[in-house]
Amino acid sequence: MVAVGNPFGLGGTVTAGIVSAEGRDIGGNPYDDFIQIDAPINKGNSGGPAFDVDGNVIGVNTAIFSPTGGSIGIGFDIPATTAKAVVAQLKEKGHVARGWIGVQVQPMTADIADSLGMKKAEGALVAEPQPNSPAARAGIEAGDVITNVNGRAVKDSRELAQKIAAMVPGTTVKLELLSHGRARTLYVTLGELPKQQVANSGVEQSSPRSNLAPQLGLSVAPADRVAGQTGVVVTAVDPNGAAAERGLHTGDVILDVGGKSVTNAADMRAALSNAREQGKHDVLMRVKTADVTKFIALPIGQG
Repeated sequence: MVAVGNPFGLGGTVTAGIVSAEGRDIGGNPYDDFIQIDAPINKGNSGGPAFDVDGNVIGVNTAIFSPTGGSIGIGFDIPATTAKAVVAQLKEKGHVARGWIGVQVQPMTADIADSLGMKKAEGALVAEPQPNSPAARAGIEAGDVITNVNGRAVKDSRELAQKIAAMVPGTTVKLELLSHGRARTLYVTLGELPKQQVANSGVEQSSPRSNLAPQLGLSVAPADRVAGQTGVVVTAVDPNGAAAERGLHTGDVILDVGGKSVTNAADMRAALSNAREQGKHDVLMRVKTADVTKFIALPIGQG
């Protein structure tokens, strides 16, 4: 393939290389789907086309990975199919409209899959449906795992975001889910992706606290006494414990453990015992942080 651009104001410059990979995620946003190329891209190349050997445009030169600021042979192109779809929407509507179902999703990990009784870490785990969203109206719940969209398997949360965003708002899609170990099918009419709004809600450390350090490496207190909400708030974290290792912090609010709502340490101990009785190695917790609601799987210690 060849990349065309205007590096350093030199006019139509052409570089040649190969396509290293497709579907690259470079950490820009959930919709990243870049083509990786090794044709040199330098300052001024961005926005230029990349052609295959038959003269077809395959991408738009967009970014490079470089510790020096110059090309080291790792470049990224927006796929031509993506650019074509965006241009068509801009010409028709003046803006890009992405499909939206309204869920917070997170990647599936091996320990989370184990705690849910799944054999493979596949699908998109719903941390929380947004209020009044298409997902909430359709009955999608926290803890559901979206495994299939319109008959096509969903590998992970990033792939789900790409599939939904590529659809036109107003489209009805068929979703297959695993919900508490049971398969179910829902039909969701997509909305239009709104401007992202980030809600921060901090909580303060307070007492009384209950020590769960032997099991999980943390202490908790009822959240209604601390932050005026449901769940239990993390009041202390053992820096050498499992909770710290998995990213829990003081002030996080644990909403449910093993699929059961918790309001105090006794509820948490009961959930831990239940998980052990089921032979699970990890227990799944739904946790509200200052920024998002997400699931965290913690290894079950000795009671």
